[in-house]
Amino acid sequence: MATIKDVARRAGVSTAAVSYVLNNKPSGVSEETRRRILEAVEELGYTRNMNAQNLRASRTRLIGYALPHSDEPRPNTVLEHFAFHLARAAGAAGYHLLTFTYPVEDPIPTYDELIRTGRVDAFILAGTTINDERIAHLHETGFPFACFGRANADWDFNWVDTDGRAGVRLAVQYLLKLGHQRIAMVTWPEDSLTGNDRLAGYLDAMRHAGIEPPFEYVLRTIYGEAVGEDVFEHFERLPASQQPTALVAASDLTAISIMSGAERRGHIVGETLSIVGFDDEVLSQYLHPPLTTLRQPIATISAELIGMVNAIVADPDMPTNQILLPPELVIRGSVNPPPAG
Repeated sequence: MATIKDVARRAGVSTAAVSYVLNNKPSGVSEETRRRILEAVEELGYTRNMNAQNLRASRTRLIGYALPHSDEPRPNTVLEHFAFHLARAAGAAGYHLLTFTYPVEDPIPTYDELIRTGRVDAFILAGTTINDERIAHLHETGFPFACFGRANADWDFNWVDTDGRAGVRLAVQYLLKLGHQRIAMVTWPEDSLTGNDRLAGYLDAMRHAGIEPPFEYVLRTIYGEAVGEDVFEHFERLPASQQPTALVAASDLTAISIMSGAERRGHIVGETLSIVGFDDEVLSQYLHPPLTTLRQPIATISAELIGMVNAIVADPDMPTNQILLPPELVIRGSVNPPPAG
């Protein structure tokens, strides 16, 4: 099924120009451009999405937000924080949030049922991945949606995300300024889009400083009780003179586990070993020492997403919007200059 973006590509124009022509809006579109757009519409057999058009006439004022079924005993506290701010932003815009769950292995039927029964005006997705079938399906159907997070670089859809690459780069630059050179990164497995983004920021900063970190300085792991022990078993295989003096973790939960493991190994966090997290979990400021971390602008992300879906429902053919927001480095006691010698 052809989309407005297909029409824009065929005609060699922006989606905004296509929208102006199809909606008979005043614009600076020339007659020649208008002709190319209408020819592209005919060649591709493009038809306006009726689901999206009907939403403007009969809106529920509900936005669907899904939580995946998970066997993980711990909730994802970042997404819980996000859901809270998303509900607040929705309420401020005259919406309510309809939360639901879906099986990770087969999410599409749940979304389709909500579309078929007309229970929501739009969806907001989180926890996005490469080749995310939810994004592909909603894009194909033309139903309004926006995402907290990115997916395939060549997919054209609406999203807002935290610039994890820039954030970790900032954290590593701060460690380098303090005098650290043996800086390591603990991130997630290779299939993690977010983990890879944050790892790229680490490599950017190290290489810009003229330091090519040894491959042992990048450890990929999943969060769990044993992460702290795994980290130190890994780095203690190195000679003492090569062991990191600072660690950057892809999340606060990972950093907290590393702090616990560090204390069991006799480290004094913030003195003999510096540790940086990512997310600024509420607990992070109450640790001993408090955790230096990167704070995601969750409230701003939530407000941007609600504004985005509200605009899409009003005009389904509006141009794609993609927003990347920088995190804030919050400096606390878990980071100091490296120990002398």
